[in-house]
Amino acid sequence: MKNEKAVVVFSGGQDSTTCLFWAIKNFAEVEAVTFHYNQRHSAEIDCAKNIASTLGIKHHILDMSLLNQLAPNALTRNEIEIEENKSGGLPSTFVPGRNLLFLSFAGVLAYQIGARHIITGVCETDFSGYPDCRDSFIKALNVSLNLSMDKSFVIHTPLMWLNKAETWELADELDAFDFIRENTLTCYNGIMADGCGECPACKLRRKGLEEYLNVRRDL
Repeated sequence: MKNEKAVVVFSGGQDSTTCLFWAIKNFAEVEAVTFHYNQRHSAEIDCAKNIASTLGIKHHILDMSLLNQLAPNALTRNEIEIEENKSGGLPSTFVPGRNLLFLSFAGVLAYQIGARHIITGVCETDFSGYPDCRDSFIKALNVSLNLSMDKSFVIHTPLMWLNKAETWELADELDAFDFIRENTLTCYNGIMADGCGECPACKLRRKGLEEYLNVRRDL
């Protein structure tokens, strides 16, 4: 992989930024792609731009506004409240088809720029129950992409079996812990770094951070 090119699906959040550092370490050339679907806060796009610029990564921003029209939910509509589904259903932040479309378009971009590897930060260990974050979905889509374009793409999911504490640990191993803590945007309310502390994304991020820092103190 050290001699090959990769595309990172990049939102500027903790997970995708960790994946970006992982890709920089493992591939000769890395580009990032961010999707603008009129999400709840445009700060996400600005954050992704700033990180890519700081790291010297070529950055593509693709218009996916059609997804906003098709999928009204808490990440595409300010009037819909961010809430977890206590009864076991999907949370209000689930965007139907998002990863399906993002990875498909990342595949088209990879085809155009001569990249064989596609990296995404989806995770089945610490997640909100989104079906398009599951390993089975990624494997199935990988086969479909390869058949659709007659290419041998490889979709990498470095975080698939890591919990949030282990994701922080990986960031530390990549010498990116402080950068990711201070410069990423995970918060559903659009607040940088440690975020609002109240939304589901912030709670999960903080819980993992505290668990990892406790382990690090004991070493």
